[in-house]
Amino acid sequence: MWNCKLSHLQSKLQALLKGGVICRTLQQPNFKSSFLLTIHRYHTVSKPLNCAWQQHEDHFELQYANTVMRFDYVWLRDHCRSASCYNSKTHQRSLDTASVDLCIKPKTIRLDETTLFFTWPDGHVTRYDLDWLAKNSYEGQKQKVIQPRILWNAEIYQQAQVPSVDFQSFLESNEGLKKFLQNFLLYGIAFVENVPPTQEHTARLAERISLIRETIYGRMWHFTSDFSRGDTAYTKLALDRHTDTTYFQEPCGIQVFHCLKHEGTGGRTLLVDGFYAAEQVLQKAPEEFELLSKVPLKHEYIENVGECQNHMIGVGPVLNIYPWNKELYLIRYNNYDRAVINTVPYDVVHRWYTAHRTLTKELRRPENEFWVKLKPGKVLFIDNWRVLHGRESFTGYRQLCGCYLTRDDPFSTYLQLPSDV
Repeated sequence: MWNCKLSHLQSKLQALLKGGVICRTLQQPNFKSSFLLTIHRYHTVSKPLNCAWQQHEDHFELQYANTVMRFDYVWLRDHCRSASCYNSKTHQRSLDTASVDLCIKPKTIRLDETTLFFTWPDGHVTRYDLDWLAKNSYEGQKQKVIQPRILWNAEIYQQAQVPSVDFQSFLESNEGLKKFLQNFLLYGIAFVENVPPTQEHTARLAERISLIRETIYGRMWHFTSDFSRGDTAYTKLALDRHTDTTYFQEPCGIQVFHCLKHEGTGGRTLLVDGFYAAEQVLQKAPEEFELLSKVPLKHEYIENVGECQNHMIGVGPVLNIYPWNKELYLIRYNNYDRAVINTVPYDVVHRWYTAHRTLTKELRRPENEFWVKLKPGKVLFIDNWRVLHGRESFTGYRQLCGCYLTRDDPFSTYLQLPSDV
């Protein structure tokens, strides 16, 4: 049986209602008969509430906030936020999920104002705020993005005039830190100016937002074109656009670059928003986007230089998306380190090459290329899960330092900053 309640009216109807209760009959789709919908007017509530629910044999159905949501009964019992089921201080579940009967059904369901009450067979009562259910339902999450962002090509980024952040402001004020994090989270790149050109100051800068991720390249890396490691980056050659550490099971989240010295010409850094390019593929060739998000590939790094003996293998598709809302969260693109394609059957391989070519064309469009000359004092942070980087060839002596960071820490830092900053 459907239970419905409107606890207050939309503002445009208030002038028409002088009080009391209005009843009308609504015909609901997929139901055999109509039912009475009772509308109550509450002067103390300003936000419109339009809610209807139905108890099915194997799930609970809720219509609220212009969305029809369906909840499994085990899910409803498992996510109970009562004191015995959930520790509100640690924000951790106390209930043993394995103890919940997989055939559980509520004995009664009651709606009071904006709260639903579920009484279970053992007498335990679970209460849910309607807004909480709408926010945490599968249907609600399908309509939301995990990380808001601004997609860009060179023109879009330049017209946005995204400001750099001063070194001292970045280190000493929440305002400078928040400005930096907003830039970084929205665009996938951010710059800090007036940094003393030393490895120590670069490390201090990086540690302001994250733990430094130590890898096979060390904690802080410092390199020139001496080919001291078995990687093309340690040369003067041009590097095509790519993301780093695709050969790790979890590629590094953030890359930090600081050019400490360059006595020569060339060496500009190339930046391309991989998510912008992927969006173009999605719009023009959605079946190719889907293929790139499903075909797993191996990436491999083999190094035999001096004491550096490494063999790393990472596996994953070029485009990584959340399955519930199709949001792209990671691009793994590196033609240098892609290993032999032996993870898919022959009849898929050619279609994959076609899709890969489509993405590559988008990545290589001149209008998508943003070039910047790194110089001493200017530090670049790159979201390695989103923005591809490369460089033009150069002459002379060039010295860079940098490191890899986690992606979790900047997100956490941003969320903890005071809202009034």
